[in-house]
Amino acid sequence: MDSLESQTPPNDTQNIVVMRHGDRIDNFEPHWVSTAARPWDPPLFGAGMDRAFCTGRKLRTQLGFPIHRVFVSPFLRCVQTAKQAISGLFPLVDDPSDVSGRDVPIDQSKAKVSIEYGLCEMLNSAAIRPQSAPTNGDFGFNVEELEALFPAGIVDRSVEPVYKELPKWQEPSDVARNRYAQVIKALADKYPKENLLLVTHGKASIFCFVLFCDLLLLSLRFGFCRGGCWGSSFGFQGGCYCV
Repeated sequence: MDSLESQTPPNDTQNIVVMRHGDRIDNFEPHWVSTAARPWDPPLFGAGMDRAFCTGRKLRTQLGFPIHRVFVSPFLRCVQTAKQAISGLFPLVDDPSDVSGRDVPIDQSKAKVSIEYGLCEMLNSAAIRPQSAPTNGDFGFNVEELEALFPAGIVDRSVEPVYKELPKWQEPSDVARNRYAQVIKALADKYPKENLLLVTHGKASIFCFVLFCDLLLLSLRFGFCRGGCWGSSFGFQGGCYCV
C-alpha cells in the first residue's frame, strides 16, 4: 500500500492547509520586547522551531495528500515557521530521530515558497500589542532579506502576490477578515490543481473556519490539527484544514 505522503488527490480536488505560526519568543521571555530593535516582529522561541518542523513532517506523512506550494506572511515568526515546516515536508532523506530540522537538506524539485503580504497579521491594536507597534506605522519588511532565510532554490520569485504591500496600520477587523477571504480564495483560484500550505497568524486561522466552512469537523486525529472542514465555499471539492 502506498504511504499517505505518496497519495495524489483526484484532478478535481484541491486541499488548503492554514497553519498558524509557532510559539513566539515574547510569550516566553517578556523582557525581550524592551531590548528588541523590531518589537512588533518577534522570532520563534526555540521549542516553537522544533514544533514547526515536526508539524511539517506530520503533514507529509499523515494528511493523505501532498503539499505543492507554500505561501507565508512576511512576519519573521511565520517565515521561520514556514522554513521549519518545509524541512519536515520536503527532506531529501527523512531521519525519524531528528526533532529539530536544523540544516535538513531539502528536495528543491518539490518545494516552492512565496511571501504573501495578504497573509500578514491583522494590523491593528487588537492583534498587535500597542506598546510594540512601530510609532510611525511602518513595519519595515524587507522581502529580499526574508526570502534569503529559506534554503537556496525554493523561493518562487515568479509568483505575483495578491497583496503587493501591507495594509495600513489600524486596519479594521472586518477589513482584515475580508482580506484573508480574498487572499485565500485568490490563491485557490490561481493554483486550482495544487494543494496549498498557508503559514499565517491565529486570526486568519479563525477566520478560515468562519468564512469558508459549511461543515466544521473538530478533530485531533493527526495530533497537531486543531480542526478540519469539508464542503468549502470556494466551490472546489476538497478540504480546508487549520493547523
